[in-house]
Amino acid sequence: MITVAPSLLAADFARLSEEIEDVRRAGAEWLHYDVMDGVFVPNISMGIPVLQSVRKVTDLFLDAHLMVTEPVRYAKRFCDAGADLVNVHVEADREEKILEALRDIRQAGKLCGVTIKPATPWEAVLPFIDLVDLVLVMTVEPGFGGQHFMPEQMSKVRALRRLFDERGLDIRLEVDGGVDRNTAPVCIEAGADVLVAGSAVFCTNDRAEAVRLIRGE
Repeated sequence: MITVAPSLLAADFARLSEEIEDVRRAGAEWLHYDVMDGVFVPNISMGIPVLQSVRKVTDLFLDAHLMVTEPVRYAKRFCDAGADLVNVHVEADREEKILEALRDIRQAGKLCGVTIKPATPWEAVLPFIDLVDLVLVMTVEPGFGGQHFMPEQMSKVRALRRLFDERGLDIRLEVDGGVDRNTAPVCIEAGADVLVAGSAVFCTNDRAEAVRLIRGE
């Protein structure tokens, strides 16, 4: 099953609760919540208070993507704020600290994931594979919306899908960056089953059609 996760970064923040309800009615199952600290990536985005507010207005699955240094400092706090899944970058700290962050998320009763940037080889997720519920492959450089999709990243998606299938691992495989109705089929063919889409959903007149087309229906 293909899950579409509209990225809240592309929503109209002046009417955020309406935007969330609109994409829910359009058929989205998840919301992707990008957290940027201005250090790990050059931009600053949303934090814990906004997530708490989002949680109050929706029962959609909240996928929190932490683009922050030393994510162990914040992982449990985002769980407590209402995230259903907290996803941390393998590049954001030492391996033992990333493992600690994942264990904190697990102990909070939430799902956990790891993310890799475009320059990071897929093998970088291997130390965490027994702990995670999801792996996210970035198909743009993290930190900015509206970038062009990097098709060369599909080799990582294919490699990870083979690994999961060979080992019988129940791990979701997510793609984030430049996903729209044209690039989504490439991601699905490669083995992704969670597709993050920002402007491709929020910046269209017919969001229900956008969700259907991204899902491949």
